[in-house]
Amino acid sequence: MEQVTPSQLDSVAGIRRIDVREPHEFTGPLGHLPGAELVPLGMLPLKCGDWNREEPVLLICRSGGRSGQAAAFLQSKGFARPINLAGGMLAVEQAGLAVEGKNG
Repeated sequence: MEQVTPSQLDSVAGIRRIDVREPHEFTGPLGHLPGAELVPLGMLPLKCGDWNREEPVLLICRSGGRSGQAAAFLQSKGFARPINLAGGMLAVEQAGLAVEGKNG
């Protein structure tokens, strides 16, 4: 499975960003990446049916675990390029990158 670190986010600029955390996390202390769509992990099987399987998808969570599960799931469903954000939003925060929706 392909992975990128926060310092490599520019290399995947412009691709679909799916945050698989829960709604309270999406708007919580870590915020979310600009342009990210919230699709909690449990909803992914219902939501991904209409997505273009040829387009790359960046998957994001708190630490990289759930997004890794999501990337593996999408890969098993025929998605050509699911990409896991290694370290998740914790690594984004540590790198000091810009986020949106930060509360608490």
